[in-house]
Amino acid sequence: MTLKEKFYNSSKELSNIYSLAGLAMLLAIRVIVGIFANSTLALFGNTLKISLNFLPIAIAAALFGPIGAGLVGGLGDIIAFFVNPVGGAYFPGFTLNGILTGIILGIFLYKNNVTIKSVLISWTINALFVEVLLSGYWLYFIYGMGNQDSFFTFLWIRVISEAIKFIPSVLIILAVGKALGKVSRVKN
Repeated sequence: MTLKEKFYNSSKELSNIYSLAGLAMLLAIRVIVGIFANSTLALFGNTLKISLNFLPIAIAAALFGPIGAGLVGGLGDIIAFFVNPVGGAYFPGFTLNGILTGIILGIFLYKNNVTIKSVLISWTINALFVEVLLSGYWLYFIYGMGNQDSFFTFLWIRVISEAIKFIPSVLIILAVGKALGKVSRVKN
């Protein structure tokens, strides 16, 4: 399936009431996970966050494609913040990260294409560009400007964070993706 077809088919998912219900449930799970299932490690000045936020986004990506997953990622960030505003003011950069994470995962995982190769490629692209570069820049923008901290300090913190999360994240996405594949085969 081409990239254009993935986006087209993903957009068609939004007109299906069952898909909307599934996306709404995944969005609710994303909000709950965003509030309760994350931890900030004090090792690096409270900037190393371990979370399961990616899981409902990855499920949405596999089932509903890049558009649905982008919605779950972006809206999940906004709603989770406004339900439980922790750590300061709302910052739209992290909402953009959620949207991009959904789009990237959706491009590679849509239509039960959850293989070790697709998970590794999508996770690596997302980790490098969204979680390291963009998050590093957002953290520098929020905490580092005007301080002696350099942008590269925040980049290294993000690299360490992604290295810690690499194996567990990939294994969780693979396990859930394989389970989703079995469920869809039974359903059909």
